[in-house]
Amino acid sequence: MINKQNNKLGWLFASPYIIFGLVFFLGPLLWSLYLSFTNWDLIAPEYDFVGVDNFRKALEAPGVQASFWVTYKFMMLFVPLVIVMSLAVAVVIQGLPKFKSVYLIGFFLPYLSSGVVASLIVQGFLSYNSPINKFLRSTFGINIDWLGSPFSALFIVGLILAWKFTGYYALILTSGLESIDKEVYEAAAIDGVTDRQRFWKITLPLLYPALYTTLILAFGVTFGIFTEVYQLTGGGPNFATNTWQMEIFNQAFTNLQAGYASAIAIMASIVTFISIFIIRKLLESWGKRNGWV
Repeated sequence: MINKQNNKLGWLFASPYIIFGLVFFLGPLLWSLYLSFTNWDLIAPEYDFVGVDNFRKALEAPGVQASFWVTYKFMMLFVPLVIVMSLAVAVVIQGLPKFKSVYLIGFFLPYLSSGVVASLIVQGFLSYNSPINKFLRSTFGINIDWLGSPFSALFIVGLILAWKFTGYYALILTSGLESIDKEVYEAAAIDGVTDRQRFWKITLPLLYPALYTTLILAFGVTFGIFTEVYQLTGGGPNFATNTWQMEIFNQAFTNLQAGYASAIAIMASIVTFISIFIIRKLLESWGKRNGWV
């Protein structure tokens, strides 16, 4: 009887999240899946069933193909950068004698900032008449179109994202560092282990749970990049920063092809699911080698 009451109470407390998920996740997902087989233009009350034509068209579209590769380009740039930065911040803060929380809050603040505001500030810094470009032109005689070059545009967006998420991931990694038993380090010091060996052979393996979490989160970010790209480059130049979200937005709200955009969204979901599944298995294999899984 007590178990049934506990089950009912559990369902009662979980019901707001369940209802929220059904209304704002499962419902739109099923609706998007249905629309992906139609030619709805987001305005007309009537639309036709076109089968898999939207998916066939998406596979051949340059924008969709670019968004596939751009995602992994951002992944190769953003993930190593943000992990190294957040790990460095976590190690430095963990070694401080006091005021650790204050420094962590300071690094965490960019995560709370608006992506639009951060993008506008960067856009101002990199504009043609910005102090940086004026200095480069007057001193070295060079003029860099920061957002007009495929590589630099990709790098700038990745750097903004790394700056934004470093404090958040550092918070997770700092808690992981704090959970490592200090006796392990004391035993290593007695054995004559150097600082470099201690970091690579002790700290990183024992930090696996926190690293696993931050890596999964970081990989997930690369499949949902939109605000910074929309504000700074619009997906350009020449599709160099055209992410999945950017392509879906353009097709749905610029070209008014909601059915086609829904097909792209379904394809993006499948790519995201498969990629995260493979990444998770690779991380778990690393954990097994260190005795975690």
